[in-house]
Amino acid sequence: MTSRIPRDSRLRLVRPRPLAAAPRAVNQRRTRRAAPRPPEGTPAPAELARLARTVLAGAVRVARWADHALGPGGDGATADGKATLSDATAERAAADLGLTAEQIRADWDTARLSGLVEVHGDSARPGWRLRAWDRDDSAVLRGWVALFDAWSLACPEPRDQEPATVAEVVSAMPQVLSFLQLSAGPVPAEQLLDLLQQRVTELRTERCEITYAPGVVEAPVLAAPAPDDVPLAPLLDWAVEALAGVGALTHGDGHATLTPLGNWAVWVKLEQICVAAQSPAGNIEQSAEDMLRGCAQLRPNAARAEYRAWLAARTVGGAVGQLLAAARGEDALLRGLAFEALRVVGAPAEHDVRAVVAEPALRPYALLWLAEYDGVDPEDAHEVLTREEATWLWVDTAAAVADHGETDMLVRHLEAALQPTVPALLEEVRAVGHPRTVQVLVALAAAHPDPALAKAVRRAAFQVHTGG
Repeated sequence: MTSRIPRDSRLRLVRPRPLAAAPRAVNQRRTRRAAPRPPEGTPAPAELARLARTVLAGAVRVARWADHALGPGGDGATADGKATLSDATAERAAADLGLTAEQIRADWDTARLSGLVEVHGDSARPGWRLRAWDRDDSAVLRGWVALFDAWSLACPEPRDQEPATVAEVVSAMPQVLSFLQLSAGPVPAEQLLDLLQQRVTELRTERCEITYAPGVVEAPVLAAPAPDDVPLAPLLDWAVEALAGVGALTHGDGHATLTPLGNWAVWVKLEQICVAAQSPAGNIEQSAEDMLRGCAQLRPNAARAEYRAWLAARTVGGAVGQLLAAARGEDALLRGLAFEALRVVGAPAEHDVRAVVAEPALRPYALLWLAEYDGVDPEDAHEVLTREEATWLWVDTAAAVADHGETDMLVRHLEAALQPTVPALLEEVRAVGHPRTVQVLVALAAAHPDPALAKAVRRAAFQVHTGG
């Protein structure tokens, strides 16, 4: 018998592909929903972007001033780590731009809400939308929609109102805006107030609020106050003023009317609800984990459509939390798919993604997400990872392939390793300490057609298993 010496097989250096992009041997009946057209009379995207640039002109001016005057990561931009502009910076900006400090603060808040500036601790940096402001109409419109979504933060709420009532009004305003959009013209304030009162009453009834009297044992009574008992007129005035402040509507003579921007934005939101109601693969009512499993066999475009439908039916914060909880599980496939879904979420997920960078299992995925969010080309995003992080990610992806993929996919995954040789790969894989290392190496050894290479991989798996 002759002994075999494991060959130093060279690995081809190829850019890793997202697991969701791997071809699947499944039959899919792909249906396409015709792109909906906006209501007749809606301006073209270029005109909408021009209107949005006009609304956000002051915010852009302050953001550009901060970019040039403070420099990247300039200290002292904010006072408390909560995106509040410091007094010194506000006075300096006011002097340079010929405005009052109050105007500067208002424009700064608008820039922050629209993503023109990003605040991290006590330093600020320009957002990607500011960089693309003059050349990318879609970036401009997304920035304005972000401000529209945050209308209740753009204008201080009345101080003499109960926070719970304010929250109810904020939750009820989408229906009021939908009514304005369907009316396609001025609507009397009395009619809007009546609709708001009805919707708030519905919200309270849906929550099944119960009155409670100490010492009295009797059947609970639903608390759904009559509309006349709910003083909502001041809050409607506040909401109208706030929405007018972000450019979504105009008001006067006791009437309110959506602007072209507001009309378009409400239509977009209604379309998102329609998409959610027509979830392509029927996963809209599933948990994050089950939804991701349902998307595992879909091609990337179909999966993204499913993510959008699932996200549209939930609050952003709750959806992001569910996706990250799924990513923390033992299934590596769900980990990768969860971050693909978070890419669909975009900017609202940034804070939560940054918060998980310290978690070893999520760190490589979070760093790649943040790199792409910061504008790095997805093809080059892997360069932000250290060698150890990239190797850990290689093992994690291999675990997903071993659990859910086909044998030839695992063999092809070997070619995506950073290490130029199999011995170098095995040495670094053993060093990173991934909990699935043994299972991955055993599966790779069983799948690889080269007996010598398979033997070397099995030996490495045995050494990891025994601690040798």
